[in-house]
Amino acid sequence: MGADWPTAPLDELVDDILDRRGVTPLKLGSDFVTAGHRVISAKLIKGRRIDLSADDPRFVDGPTYKKWMKTPLLEDDVIMTSEAPLGELAYVAERLEWCLGQRLFGIRSCKERLHGRFLYYALQSGPVTRDLHSRSTGTTVLGVRQTELRRIQIPVPPLRAQRAIAHILGTLDDKIDLNRRMNDTLEAMARALFKSWFVDFDPVRAKAEGRQPSGMDAETAKLFPSEFVESELGEIPKGWTCSPLGDWASALSGGTPSNSNPSLWGGDLPWVSPKVMTSMHADEADDFVTASAVGNGTRIAPLGSTLVMVRGMGLHQEVRVSQARREVTFNQDVKALVPKAIEASLLLFALLNGQEELLGRVESSGHGTGKLPSEILLGHRITLPPISRQKPLAQTFDALNDRIGAARQEARTLAKTRDTLLPQLLSGELDISTIECFAGAVA
Repeated sequence: MGADWPTAPLDELVDDILDRRGVTPLKLGSDFVTAGHRVISAKLIKGRRIDLSADDPRFVDGPTYKKWMKTPLLEDDVIMTSEAPLGELAYVAERLEWCLGQRLFGIRSCKERLHGRFLYYALQSGPVTRDLHSRSTGTTVLGVRQTELRRIQIPVPPLRAQRAIAHILGTLDDKIDLNRRMNDTLEAMARALFKSWFVDFDPVRAKAEGRQPSGMDAETAKLFPSEFVESELGEIPKGWTCSPLGDWASALSGGTPSNSNPSLWGGDLPWVSPKVMTSMHADEADDFVTASAVGNGTRIAPLGSTLVMVRGMGLHQEVRVSQARREVTFNQDVKALVPKAIEASLLLFALLNGQEELLGRVESSGHGTGKLPSEILLGHRITLPPISRQKPLAQTFDALNDRIGAARQEARTLAKTRDTLLPQLLSGELDISTIECFAGAVA
């Protein structure tokens, strides 16, 4: 039987709310320094965490930090964006001597009444988010003032139940974060290995000098030649080819089905745009199309093809590259590269390795939009052995790629479980005994 949790205004449950809405204490170009206390901008609060890769790092010195922060961010604090967008959240798991930037609240719960990580999840529940948005103001940009934030109603189970709820949901989130960090490590390993083998040619150099290539068995070492030959771009391994991307892969252009035709939308085919190409795998999408949309505004990128962002405002900051882990459709700001003389995983890591070079060749196309012309993309040169030699070398990259994909799938399953449990736990719909059985671990 579900519990009927009482509620209370946030104002009665917190010790402090550090408010950074609508104020600019830090003057660009004068208060920022090259090292010191990291500034947490609103851009970094995304995906329910602090994503330090989401903005360029900025720092303030000690005196500025002390002037701006009454106390450090402490373990169990919650950070929330106050606008643009409203209500993005992050949980602070340990003390951080970082400086909160604009459009952020730092919320410190009263430990006698409210568990901080429970508050983090309560602020994600449907009733609380609806209450928050009902108190917001603005037309194009919604925002909430601290006075209104303090009035939102928070469910207040007994502290023992709060700790149990936070433990259940937090365990899922911790595993999701562990998978994310593991994938970052695996991707970095694969990128470094690709550069060593196919850009710096370290195994070939070792054999040319009479040394055994490091980090590989004898059978793998046999796949690399022991001498170089001259090419138009300098020395390359003997028997390998330095060719434009267009010789290795075929390029497909995408598009957008008519929004006025509902029969083209709402199917089960992901429709990928640069917006969702935030990782090396294109396996998520905000929109889906039906089979009728294929050839009627968009087209299929086959499993294993590599998607490259070729147009958009953000193209001046990065050239996004992702591999299709299933059949997907894609929009006009993306090119799909389909392998024809290259292993799929080698195509992916070749383009990931080439991101910086391609970024340097992005052109402007009116109103600040970046453009990567097809002739530049397809002219990008890659050096590889014949396909017969690629296959055994690609196995290492296939294995790393598959491990990353499996961890991403597990994270999605865990997130779905968390999102299913959250409203039931926060509403008290789940029997309190099923919650209390976890309380011993967090008491």
